Amino acid sequence: MAGGKLSPRQKMINLMYLVFIAMLALNMSKEVLSAFGILNKKIIESNSITDGRNSDSFRQLAQKAQEQPGQYGKKKIIVEQIRKISKEYCDYLEGIKTIVTRKTEKDAQGNYMYEQMDKGDLVDRLFFKGEKPSKEGKEFLDRIKNYPYQIKQIAGSQLPEFEVKKIEKRFETNPIQSKEAGATLPWIDYNYKGFPLIATVTKLTQLQADVKATESDVMASMFQADLIAAASLKRYEPMVVLSKPVFFQGETVTGKVVLGKSDPDLIAKSVVVNGMNVKAKAGQADFSFGAGSIGKHPITGSFNFDENGQPVNLPIKHEYVVVERPKSATISADKMNVVYRGVVNPMTISFAGLSPDMVSASAPGLTRIGNSSSYTMRPGTGTEVKINVVGKLPDGKTVPDTKVFRIKGIPSPTGTIRGETGIVKGPKSNLEIATIGAKLEDFDFEVGLDVVGFNLKVTGFPTVVVPGNKLNAACKSVLSKVGRGDQVTISEIKTKLVGAGSYLLPRTAIVIYEIQ
Repeated sequence: MAGGKLSPRQKMINLMYLVFIAMLALNMSKEVLSAFGILNKKIIESNSITDGRNSDSFRQLAQKAQEQPGQYGKKKIIVEQIRKISKEYCDYLEGIKTIVTRKTEKDAQGNYMYEQMDKGDLVDRLFFKGEKPSKEGKEFLDRIKNYPYQIKQIAGSQLPEFEVKKIEKRFETNPIQSKEAGATLPWIDYNYKGFPLIATVTKLTQLQADVKATESDVMASMFQADLIAAASLKRYEPMVVLSKPVFFQGETVTGKVVLGKSDPDLIAKSVVVNGMNVKAKAGQADFSFGAGSIGKHPITGSFNFDENGQPVNLPIKHEYVVVERPKSATISADKMNVVYRGVVNPMTISFAGLSPDMVSASAPGLTRIGNSSSYTMRPGTGTEVKINVVGKLPDGKTVPDTKVFRIKGIPSPTGTIRGETGIVKGPKSNLEIATIGAKLEDFDFEVGLDVVGFNLKVTGFPTVVVPGNKLNAACKSVLSKVGRGDQVTISEIKTKLVGAGSYLLPRTAIVIYEIQ
């Protein structure tokens, strides 16, 4: 088109081609500007959604911090500070957009007229002074670099290292190699110098999106850290749960080992044990109460929390067994298992570790006193009695035992005159009115004895057989003929137990009275 002498017609055709090409270029430029504008609008809408999501997440964190300050209180403070600097940074970026678009017209819907935002001179004058960044440009760069640094300082160890690196990468401002320029350009030059205004506004909106995404990532990372820590095996500890709280010698110990999670930051709102409020501590609660009577007792109650504004009650269900406290050692003489015929023999029958109501005993002549471990034994005929005992264990099983006792009669008593034994001395007159009795010496039972007859003998005189326990006329007749130094022998004393009917005790030892 440029060579040779052209006719007016050809010149007109060439001019039309140039206008057509220019129009195509102009239309392409408007399409690109519109594309940036649409993208900017989409990012703004996305930022609004992210804002709402971040606000919801923070409300949940604040609720958790109120319910469990030990576990979430510090995290809430960190997120609160990060949200504050993020808002300040987004407001700063919005301020820049306001400055550079102050001369830009908007349509009836309040949207920028993107096709008119093809000039970038306002941005260039704001961010650059000659070939170098202006004061505002330096502040813009400093703000970008400082934001991830502030995040790191505020979050500290609460933010994982990989998350820190991701944030630093997102706001990186290193120089960039430009193929078009054939050189390495400063980051601000590469991204903002000479660009259409709508492209710069879109990039600033994207920076705001990066800030909001960072805020979201921080909160998600905090919750994720809790989930990872909660799932870590280091937070678990083995706990032994026995099938019952008391075992007997010879039994098989059964139970299970479970993994229980220990969380020192988790503190209950309240803890109730057996109707009493106890103080909640980090991950636990200590309680104490009286053991109560012998036997099995329940432990009930609940751990109470608030979660998402609703009460959560975790029930406590357990049992414990109270056994009798040892009061003395068990010492027995194997050859002395004896009960005496004719008296009430007190006995205590029990099973170690079992309450009295779980023990039963039976034998001829054995009687239980109430519902206690105390019994009485009145042995009958024969030489021995067998006591059978059955204990009922907490699991419902029974265990038997047997004990054999020898039956012995009451030992022979000793005759008495005026309550004295052996050789009793005194005047004749005292003997005439004395009562002949009997006593059991060195016998542990308190028993009543009645004398129902005896013989009186004085040397040289016939024996007098006397019924009852007093001297009769025949005895007194013999006594009238004896003198000082003579001895009167009381023998064949017939003794029976008070209340035992006609049962007579073995031969009673004699007693002698010497006349003074």
